[in-house]
Amino acid sequence: MKSLAIVPAAFAVVLLSGCGADPAPAAAPPPSSPAVAQLPAGTPCGEVAGLQGAKNKVVTRGKTDCAEAGQVLKDYFTKLTPDEVASPQGPGPVVIGAWTCGSGPNDPVTSCSTEDERQIEATRS
Repeated sequence: MKSLAIVPAAFAVVLLSGCGADPAPAAAPPPSSPAVAQLPAGTPCGEVAGLQGAKNKVVTRGKTDCAEAGQVLKDYFTKLTPDEVASPQGPGPVVIGAWTCGSGPNDPVTSCSTEDERQIEATRS
């Protein structure tokens, strides 16, 4: 009978032996959301004439030079029709080569962008 008393004691030792072992690894942290891409501050590129001769300050973001930005905006302002200008949704979108330009109703900022994330902004001064 004494031998049967050892079995529960040995079983308890085996069960408890894991208590002093290294703790189980912590669960992996949940995947974080991708970092929001921050746009560079932008490069000021002077001014272009906009609707009705209004001056617009030009800023580029991404791999766009000032000469291209100025030409895209000149082409955009030239291409706008009176109906597009008077649209309740604002002028645009208007496609100028690889660029798509537009702005909201009564918005002083015109934005142009490409699929490769280059951007141009023109703000009425």
